[in-house]
Amino acid sequence: MPPFDDRLLMTLEIDSEPWYSCCVEAWQWAAPTAFNEVIMPLELTSKAVSKVKEILDQQEPKPLGLRVSVVGGGCSGFSYQMNFENQTNGIDKTYDFEGLKVFVDQASLMYLNGTKIDYLETLEGAGFKFENPNVKSTCGCGSSFSV
Repeated sequence: MPPFDDRLLMTLEIDSEPWYSCCVEAWQWAAPTAFNEVIMPLELTSKAVSKVKEILDQQEPKPLGLRVSVVGGGCSGFSYQMNFENQTNGIDKTYDFEGLKVFVDQASLMYLNGTKIDYLETLEGAGFKFENPNVKSTCGCGSSFSV
């Protein structure tokens, strides 16, 4: 197996040609998902998507999608916000989760990278849970975090 070549990866990420036409040799030794697996910086579970769609359908006029963001505040420094959005700006990243459009601004994206959002219903209550691998600590009530 040939050594991994960072230049090949850069070429594949930048070049608009399919990866297999760039380097047949790489195809022979690469793992099956090495070049075609898309890593999402944000993940919403099916349960979270269903709940957001349920709430979204009750709104008049119907919003375009959901905005997920990180804002300054709380005793630990940052907190999450989820708002319905009627319009987007040109610099937002837009993701599609089972037909639900989710908008994230560039500043929030660096704090949300790798975050999974789930919807939980327990005896204590119901709500959206953020599992963020970037979080170093949270406050006692869990409503804010630091990185």
